[in-house]
Amino acid sequence: MELRNLEHFVAVAEEGSFTRAAERLHLVQSTLSVSVKSLEKELGGPLFDRSTHHVALTDAGRALLVEARHALAAVEAARDAVAAVHGGLRGTVRVGIMHSLTLIDLAALLTRYHREHPEVQIVPSTAQGGSVELAAQVTDGRLDLAFVSLPGGRPPGLSVHPLATEPLLLACQDDHPFARRSVVPLAELDGERFVDFPAGWGTRLSVDRLFLAEGLRRVIAVEVTDIPTVTELVRAGFGFAFLTASLTRDSPAITLRPVRPTPQFAVSLVTPATRRLSAAARALADLVLSMFDPAAQQVRTRVRPGRETRGGR
Repeated sequence: MELRNLEHFVAVAEEGSFTRAAERLHLVQSTLSVSVKSLEKELGGPLFDRSTHHVALTDAGRALLVEARHALAAVEAARDAVAAVHGGLRGTVRVGIMHSLTLIDLAALLTRYHREHPEVQIVPSTAQGGSVELAAQVTDGRLDLAFVSLPGGRPPGLSVHPLATEPLLLACQDDHPFARRSVVPLAELDGERFVDFPAGWGTRLSVDRLFLAEGLRRVIAVEVTDIPTVTELVRAGFGFAFLTASLTRDSPAITLRPVRPTPQFAVSLVTPATRRLSAAARALADLVLSMFDPAAQQVRTRVRPGRETRGGR
């Protein structure tokens, strides 16, 4: 079994297409097809179902994909280790990033890493499925590490390193009665309409868990994937939202109020617990953790009674 065959197989599996995989690998499609067929012949069975326009993995293909990613990651780690001995880290680090990650100065962190390890290529990516999808991609090897918000437990196969937390505040219209309250009891939001992010996003997970624990319900009137749209819908009276002060720093004015009990937005770094990181990825993880002293991991955002807190001000 040759490494290039595994690389070709993984590319087709991830792209769901021989054509797109060939473009990604800078190969002609016939060469890629021959490589995959050679691997199938060696393993004694088909790895892809080619009966549809979208190439799908067979059961054997799904089983191989996990092991192929691990094997390629191990080879990359071996190359990185030798490169480090000869005077510097090289390779690629695939980093998952939440949408609107404002609680951490990620740009400064990555700039410092690039300055210390200029030969390493950092490939950031987001996911429409939010933190849940990013965590799954770290587990199966598509990402080396990721910044996520996963309240309520440690997913299997991952190591979770807490970095910072911030309270989620109730966003409402300026002229709503809640805007004149110093604190809003969570129970008073039972049955209300909300504008929220998709189910896999960290803020949504935190609020959903708290409402469930308190025996309350809320109506998700609409799901959106960006902060400006959320704030505009709140201003238009479409519903309430839960946001943090840092998320609304550059948004149009809306009133934010603390609620009791308070949902929390917690950012963590997740790394694989069942496979070894490459030297380049391990160096990035070490840098992240070194910049967050455990004694200062919590960002405390307090709203004094009687004072308005508005996004964008």
